[in-house]
Amino acid sequence: MELVRGIHNIRPSHGRSPSGELGTVLTIGAFDGLHRGHQSVLNHLKYRAAEVCLPSVVVTLEPLPREYFAPLDAPPRLMSFREKFEAMAELGIDRVILVRFNDAMRNMEATEFIEEVFVKHLNAQHIVVGDDLRFGRDGGGDFDLLANLARKHHFMVEDTATLALNSERVSSTRIRELLKVGDFSEAENLLGRPYSIAGKVVYGQQLGRELGAPTANIELHRLRTAMSGVYAVEVAIDGDDRHCLPGVANVGCRPTVNDSIKAILEVHLLDFDRVIYGKRIEVRFRQKIRDEIKFDSLDLLKSQIHRDVSTARNYFSHSS
Repeated sequence: MELVRGIHNIRPSHGRSPSGELGTVLTIGAFDGLHRGHQSVLNHLKYRAAEVCLPSVVVTLEPLPREYFAPLDAPPRLMSFREKFEAMAELGIDRVILVRFNDAMRNMEATEFIEEVFVKHLNAQHIVVGDDLRFGRDGGGDFDLLANLARKHHFMVEDTATLALNSERVSSTRIRELLKVGDFSEAENLLGRPYSIAGKVVYGQQLGRELGAPTANIELHRLRTAMSGVYAVEVAIDGDDRHCLPGVANVGCRPTVNDSIKAILEVHLLDFDRVIYGKRIEVRFRQKIRDEIKFDSLDLLKSQIHRDVSTARNYFSHSS
C-alpha cells in the first residue's frame, strides 16, 4: 500500500490506476480504531474500486481535528497512525493520502477541499462515505454537499449504513467506554480483533528489574490513553503471531515513581529473559487486573507487582 504525505505530494499518477486509467474510488475519515463499522466502509470501497478497475484511496487527517482544536480534551486515540496504516494495508487498500490538519486546512471550505483534493488531484470517480461524515470548515462537508457537487463534477457518491451489533451502533466512542471498564471481550467484538497497542521497545529506568519484574517499555506519544491500569496481556514480537507470550502490562503514568503526565506502556513478559530493545511488539489486552495506584513506598509496589504476576499466571492457566 502506498502512503502519500501531504496534498503537495500528490502526483498525477495518484489519480490514476496502475494501467494509467484516469480515476480513483475514495473515502475520507478519521477511522480511529478501524473497527468493524470502518471495515464495512473500506470493504465496500474496495468492492466499488474492483468493479471499475480503479485504485481504492483513503483520505485521512493528522492530527485529528479534535486534537488540533483541544488537545487536552480530545478523546484518547485507539491507535496510532502507523497502526491505522498497517491495518488498512491488511484490508487491501491501495493508497492512503495523509492530509496535514493545520490553520490553512481548518479554514478551507468543504467545497474547496472536494474540488481541490478529490476532483483536481485524485480524479475521484466514485466516493464512498459513512453516514456520519463531517469535514471542512465548521464541519460543512457532508453527504448532501457531496451529492450536489457530484452532478457538477461527474462523480458518483454513496453513503454506507451504520453498522449495529446487538441494536447498538459500532463506534470508537463505544469502544473507548468498553476499554475504560476493562470489557475486552465486547471491545474485541466491535473491533473485529483483540484490542492492542504496538510500538518499539525503548530503554527505561531499569526500575522494573530492581523490583524483580523487568519490563519492555513503549512510549505512547500521547497525553491521554483510552484506559489505564494493570492488565493480563499477550505479546507478539516482530509480528510473530504464532508465538504470543503471556505477560503483565501497566498503562499509565507510574504515579509511585514518576510525576510526569506522559503515559507509558510497560510489559513484564512471564518466564522470558531475552533482550528485545529496538524490536516492535504488539501488546494485546486480555483482562484487567486492577487500577493504577500510587503506593507509599517501592516495597509496597514490589509486593503488589508480585501479586499482579500471580493473578496473570492464574488467568492464563485457566484460559489456555
